[in-house]
Amino acid sequence: MIIWLMLALFFVMLLAGVPIYLVLGSLAVIGWLVDGVPLISLAQQFANEMNSQTLVAVPLFVIAATFMERGGITRALINFASTIAGRNRGGLAIVCVIATTFFAAICGSSVATAMAMGTALIPTMAGRNYPASFSVGTVGAAGTLGILIPPSLPLLIYGLIAEASVPRLFLAGVIPGLLQGGLFVAYIIWYSRKNKLPLEDRMSFAETLKCCREAVPALFIPLVVLGGIYTGFVTVSEAAGVAAFAAIIVSVFIYREVPLREIPDVLSDGIRQTAVIIVIILSALAFGHWLTSAGVTRSIATMVTEWGLNAWQFLLLANAIMFILGMFLEVISVILIFVPLVLPIISHLGIDPVHFGLVVVLNMELALLTPPVGLNLFILKNISGERMATVIRGTLPFVLILMFLLLIVTFVPQISLWLPDLAYGR
Repeated sequence: MIIWLMLALFFVMLLAGVPIYLVLGSLAVIGWLVDGVPLISLAQQFANEMNSQTLVAVPLFVIAATFMERGGITRALINFASTIAGRNRGGLAIVCVIATTFFAAICGSSVATAMAMGTALIPTMAGRNYPASFSVGTVGAAGTLGILIPPSLPLLIYGLIAEASVPRLFLAGVIPGLLQGGLFVAYIIWYSRKNKLPLEDRMSFAETLKCCREAVPALFIPLVVLGGIYTGFVTVSEAAGVAAFAAIIVSVFIYREVPLREIPDVLSDGIRQTAVIIVIILSALAFGHWLTSAGVTRSIATMVTEWGLNAWQFLLLANAIMFILGMFLEVISVILIFVPLVLPIISHLGIDPVHFGLVVVLNMELALLTPPVGLNLFILKNISGERMATVIRGTLPFVLILMFLLLIVTFVPQISLWLPDLAYGR
């Protein structure tokens, strides 16, 4: 009975607009009180969860993303991507996908990626007479690469919840991320030729050389961070520290777009964003601990077993549930609510937790583009000034592409597992 009451209270609080951290924290407190456990134990649980090396990486990656968003790195990567895209129809849209892929390899946040790319590219695309819906759709969809290409905050948080190897999760995102970028570029080329979008000017050799030279500091950051992780020279938390330090140096002293006097302001922005994430994580972990101790997760696993679901049927059901949750909840909230419930099930069905992590993150990419709560939709609406209907219409083809990629990754696990298995063994 208590389980159904808690479930009803969960949805009532969500519908009432209560912040997700208060929803999860309140349910955790109620659950512990019902079980007769002193609340001092809940405080101890919070302290135990905070004592995590993986959790240390979260604020550092957020601070790195904040500096990169403001520090001129976006401009350098866009110019570099222009040298790769060449003189093609719809070249600016192709530049958007390529530059976003590089930016995602530094940032780890879809929101920061979409905001940075949208601010830089949407006015330029409008000036070149690109259709508004196509422009905002391209930027919004490409921005989702921020949580798939490593390093990725959602993958980091999933690894924390599922106790899965974060380096393996990061490597698992590489091939699906490149596939996603390739599918987006293929659609852009088709759309650009069909609608006769303008040809971009060809760069001179001197301009190409200048763009490549200016991009070296920006490209150096993911090389050092990811190279350090995969060679074993640094841990994920240490790599996050390196990313934050490198982002500050590049933004302040090389591109000089963040004056020294603004460093405290940028740091405070990053700390505020981190505080929100950490509070949600702690609330969800406490609630997840109660779910486990109360036997809820075991009951769900038993129920799935009684239904006779095999692995592919469960994955199909999980995709449907995550898609619905993603329409109404923020990305990290979905991960923290859904993943603890299904961990016993994926273990029972023999589903690799790294593979399932990629399935989760691809669903969260869709969540960023699906109304009514898709964050990238609101970011692009604010940047472009277009109506929400225009933004949604522009993202729809990319949503269909993402659904196609999700099905492939879901039912062909080796797409995500091949690279981590190659690097670390089975």
